[in-house]
Formats: sequence, structure tokens, C-alpha cells
Amino acid sequence: MAATRAITIASNSTCTLLRKKPFVGGTALSLNNLNFCRTKRSYTCRAIYNPQVVVKEEGQPETLDYRVFFVDKSGKKVSPWHDIPLRLGEDIFNFIVEIPKESSAKMEVATDEAFTPIKQDTKKGKLRYYPYNIHWNYGLLPQTWEDPSFANSEIEGALGDNDPVDVVEIGERQRKIGEVLKVKPLGALAMIDEGELDWKIVAISLDDPKASLVNDVNDVEKHFPGTLTAIRDWFRDYKIPDGKPANKFGLGNQAANKEYALKVITETNESWNKLIKRSIPAGELSLA
Repeated sequence: MAATRAITIASNSTCTLLRKKPFVGGTALSLNNLNFCRTKRSYTCRAIYNPQVVVKEEGQPETLDYRVFFVDKSGKKVSPWHDIPLRLGEDIFNFIVEIPKESSAKMEVATDEAFTPIKQDTKKGKLRYYPYNIHWNYGLLPQTWEDPSFANSEIEGALGDNDPVDVVEIGERQRKIGEVLKVKPLGALAMIDEGELDWKIVAISLDDPKASLVNDVNDVEKHFPGTLTAIRDWFRDYKIPDGKPANKFGLGNQAANKEYALKVITETNESWNKLIKRSIPAGELSLA
């Protein structure tokens, strides 16, 4: 039977935060008097007090049936994309790990399935793997969405890729699928994948030993020399072994600074709000 492991999550939602609790540890965050935003037939908020959320695996890893669900204290499934709050405070955000560093299974939130569990991506019915390990923890910012109807004039008019915003977390520890970390953004890479804009926010977990040393993109080069170039080159080239062209990058092929990264996060959170309110058609995306 697949294991079930518990995490707790803390932050403010896009609705209302009544009281914050301090950060406890790498996999541990806590929520008090937090309003989660959920949508069924209309856009509403419901209060959850002192919830304990567990990450529950269903099926066996590296199979088509494998899913990682998030479940609240009452046993009800919640969405890691829609129900975990984005913001924790000034310039601090929740980050959900989909792919642990030094692994190659292409795990991702299933945006078209109820409660958007994490699963392994497939192509033509087969599980997908990167051609080599990814060297950083990789995942998403909840309550963000790259709107495929929005053409970004700053990034060659590229349209959003219809997914939550991706995060590359550069800390030293390998994390687990489904962990929720407090992170601070440091920069942003504007990847263009087959004409779609696919932001990569470079961030670091607050519990990393070097977290206090890095606060902007220039600090990354100082304390993690070569990392920004390595991230860009990895995402530029990872499709080449499959016979596809290299991905491109906007913004002069360089990582934008923290201020720009925060701008991206704010804009994509606004897009998510429009999506969840049904101001924008959801298509096949699950809002449950």
C-alpha cells in the first residue's frame, strides 16, 4: 500500500488571513484561521480552522495510476493548485514540490483532474522522463496561472502555457513530491517553449543554510556561481535528445531580477483569480 505522509501548511490566502504562525521546518508549515478559496458553482471562500493536511499517495510510483493527493483533516481532498494559498507575507510564497532534485520522472499537477493531484506526465500512453536528472527541486506556485489568451508584449508576444507558474528551487536539500516549502523569489527566466511562455521563477527555501545570503538575482551568481546559466541551459536543451529544437528565452536570454519575478507572480495570480471566478473560460481545466 502506498505510504501516506503528513505535512502542515501555513500562509495567507487570496481571501483573508486572520493570524499567522511561524515557520516550523522544511516540510512543516501551519495554518491558523485561514480562509481557503474554493469554487464549485460560484466563487466562494470557506474558513478552515487549524487544518492538518496530509499528502496521500494512491497507486504505485512510476505507474499510470499513481497520484499524490492533498487531503485535509476531515479526510476531504483539496487542490494543491487552488486551495493552498500563494502568499505567506511580504515577498514570501508557498511552493509545492512536483519533482525532487536529482530525479528524472516528469511529475506535474494534473490540471484537468478533480482536485488536481500530482501525477507523472504521459505521452502516447507512456510515462515521461527527462533525458537526464534535474538538478534542482522543481514545482509550482499555487494560485497562479499563465493565461493562454494573453500575449506578453515584453516576451515576443508569447502566449501563456495554460499552467501554474513553475519554480526552480536552488537549495541544497533534495525535497519530496508534495512537500510545501516557504520560498523567496530571486529571479525569473522567460522560457519560450514552442511559442508558449513558460516562466521559471528561481527561488530558495527559507530553511536553506544560504537563504539569508541571497535576496536577488545578483546574489545567486555570488553564492551559487554558475547556477543561473546551468538552469537556463538545462531547460533550453532538455528536449534536444528527443529530436526537438532547443527552447528559447526572452528578456535578452538572461534572468530578470527579483522585482520582475514578483511582477510575474502578481500578474499570474491575477489571471488565476479571473480563472477561478470564471471571468475567463476554464476549458478542460479543473477548478475543483
